Parts: sequence; C-alpha cells; structure tokens
Amino acid sequence: MLFNSLDFAVFLPIVFVLYWFIFQRSLKWQNLLLLVASYVFYGWWDWRFLGLIMFSTLVDYLVALDLAKQQQLTKRKLLLAISLICNLGLLGFFKYYNFFIESWVDAWESLGINMSVSTLSIILPVGISFYTFQTLSYTIDVYRKQLKPTKNLIQFASYVAFFPQLVAGPIERAKQLLPQFSRPRVFNTDMALSGVSLIIWGLFKKMVVADNCAFFVNQIFDGAGNYSSAELFLGAVLFGFQIYGDFSGYSDIAIGVARLFGFSLMTNFSFPYFSRDIAEFWRRWHISLSTWFRDYLYIPLGGSRGTKWQGIRNVFIVFLVSGFWHGANWTFIIWGGLHGLLFLPLLIQKKNRKYIDATYLKLNQLPRILFTFILVCLAWVFFRADTLSIAWDMLQQIFSFSSGSLVLFYATSKSLLFSLITIFGILVLLFFEFKTVQTNKKEVTLSTSKLIFIALLIVFMGVYKNPSDFIYFQF
Repeated sequence: MLFNSLDFAVFLPIVFVLYWFIFQRSLKWQNLLLLVASYVFYGWWDWRFLGLIMFSTLVDYLVALDLAKQQQLTKRKLLLAISLICNLGLLGFFKYYNFFIESWVDAWESLGINMSVSTLSIILPVGISFYTFQTLSYTIDVYRKQLKPTKNLIQFASYVAFFPQLVAGPIERAKQLLPQFSRPRVFNTDMALSGVSLIIWGLFKKMVVADNCAFFVNQIFDGAGNYSSAELFLGAVLFGFQIYGDFSGYSDIAIGVARLFGFSLMTNFSFPYFSRDIAEFWRRWHISLSTWFRDYLYIPLGGSRGTKWQGIRNVFIVFLVSGFWHGANWTFIIWGGLHGLLFLPLLIQKKNRKYIDATYLKLNQLPRILFTFILVCLAWVFFRADTLSIAWDMLQQIFSFSSGSLVLFYATSKSLLFSLITIFGILVLLFFEFKTVQTNKKEVTLSTSKLIFIALLIVFMGVYKNPSDFIYFQF
C-alpha cells in the first residue's frame, strides 16, 4: 500500500478513528489494532509474505526471553547466533541468492569454463531489509544487556510491524520505539498537527519533486547512449533530487503518520544536500541506517581504535556492506566503495568530524556544498544504473564534454511542461530547506498559509497517473 495512493487515503482515517474514538481507553486494544492494521498494510502488497515477518518476530521474541534467563556466555552466544542465522538467512536467500549464483557462474565463465546453474524466480519481500535490521538490533541489545526483553508479544510484534515505517524506515531501535507501545497514549493536538504538516511536506517531496524528476531520469538512464553530456549530467543531478525527494519524503510521511498515533520516530534525513563534505553527508543521509552500521558493525570491528590501517579497513567494510545492503548488484557495491574512497582523505587527515555543528551556508562555504553535491550526484550514477557498464559509459560520456545540448528538456510541449514543474518544485524544496537550515531547526515547519500553498502544488503539479513505488521499497 503506497502512501500516495487512494487505498492509503481510505485506510489511514479508518485506523485513526478506531484508534482514538473506539479503543482510546485500552492500551492493549490500541496495540492490537496497530498490529492488525500493520499486517493489513503489509499484506496489501502480498499477503503470502506476512509469514516471514511473523516468523522473524517470533524468533527474536523467544530468543530475547531466553537470553534474559541465561548467564552462561556459550549459551548466550548460541541464542544470538540463532537470531542472526534466522534473520540474515531469510534476508540472504530472498535478496542475494540469485546474485551469488550468477556471480559464481560469471567468475567461472571468465576463466573459460561454462557452467549451467539455474536461478530461482524469487520475489523480494518489500521492506525485508528494514524490519530484519530492526528485529536484529533488539536481540543484539538484549544480548549486550543494554535492554530488557519485553514479555508482551503484542507490543513486540507491533514494534516490528509498525506500519508507518515498516517498509522503508526509519530503522528504529527497540530502546527508543518499543517503550512507546507500553505507555498510555493521549491525543496531543500539537503533535498531530505537526504530523499532518510532515505528511503534506513528504507528499510534496514525493509527488511534485521525485515523480516529476522521474519523467526525465527514466528516459536518460534507459537510453543513455542517445543523450548529450549535459543531458546525462543533469540526469544524474535530477536522480539526486528524485531519490532524496522519494526517500526523505517517505520518511517525513512515516514520521508524520506515527505522530498521528502518538509515536515519535527518529529523524532520518537532516538536509544532506547542504553538507560540506562526504562525512557530513553521511551524518545527514539515511541516519537510521548509518547509525545502525556504526553501532552494530563499525564499533564492534574496532571503529577508529587501533592502527590507521585498521581504521581504514573498518570504514571500507561499512561502506561496502552498506552498498550491498541496498541491493544484490555490483553497482551498489561500487557505489558504496566509491563513497568509501571519497571518505578516505578526510579520515586520513582526521577531518571527518570537521563539520558537526549546525551552522552552515556562510558565503565561503557554498563552493564546498556545491562540490560535495556534485560528487554525490556522480556517485548516484552507479546506484541508478542497471549495470556497471551502463554506469561507466555514462560517466565517460559526461566527462567527455562532447555536447551541451539540452533538447530533451524542451523537445515537446510535454517535456517543457515537466521541465518547468520540476525546476519550480526543486526551487521550492531548496528554499524551504534553506530557511530551515538557517534557523537551525531539525525539520521543515510550515504555517497554515504555507501548508495551503504546498497542498495546492501537490494538487496541480503532483503526479497521479500510475503513481510510482517508493524507490526504497526494493531494498
């Protein structure tokens, strides 16, 4: 079920009314309603995969309870291993089975040995990477004795399947979200209004910015050989705005919907395109994933402790795994590795934490911001391209500076209209984010008049015909 669909426009008010007007006096029934609603929301895509999320939920619920009873280290490690094997095993099979099989065959064929190995027609369950990491963090925290396990299965299942952030995050930690299911919730008007504001802003990012950018991005990446250097470069830039509008838009809507039900979710994006270097970009992009890898992979590997080479190794492991998390394709691994290379000079010079303050956009910092943005957009080429060869050919063509033609953007009246809408949408996005950054706020806040203005833009400039899935659904 898409946030920008008629189905969700009907689903959300029904759940909201039941939650606050029918079951408002019973925490148990509110949680049960959220669990049922979350399973309906997830099953709307394909009900058969509800069994997977139920299985992961039950495994980690039981493992955590047993971990609380066990004091012997060997048995505790065994229980943690059960959780890791079950969760990562399912994730590995559905997401990476064909990738490993095909890579194995390609490796042998490169040596002149022909192999015939069948691959399976496997459908990737929506959101499996997100809820797998969410349940794993719970088990790991219980294993580390940083969290006491819950004995309430309904509360834990609701935490795992909470529908606003189920399929594309933010990836919540049990320490932050799970206790909210055990506390009575009272309707808060200010919290609900801020939620509505975030929902409208998120829909603007998705329907006006991301989906209009997609009109050109899809053409350029599907037929890269037909376009000029300038068009290919703008295609990379537009994809940068598309994926940001799409993914941060989803996060805004998720956080906003959660607030309607009295829940607070973590911030997942903090104006990343105003970053002054790659390190700052990663502190502001997909924060829930980058902090997950920091806490459960980078620090356990040793983090920045040890020798400089060990620190470099740990950073590259995190970036490569992060790329692989996004998809079973070498393009994602190269994308992750490329960000590791861009991060490396900052790490060696110990400048990776230079920009951790909230003050930006001094005039002399604009070139740094623009340079970082261009680097990120060029790296996005690997993320968006279907194959490495397509990505490489696009970059070669971009840097050949062979042609400055932009005919794609005005060749027809339709493309000219999309160009004008896209440019206007991006300018509105940057204007409101710029004003927010300047006031050091964590999120865009809109007055009533501004909300009406944004809502009108959604009505008149949003894409409604065949609404596209959110990009991160595939991860």
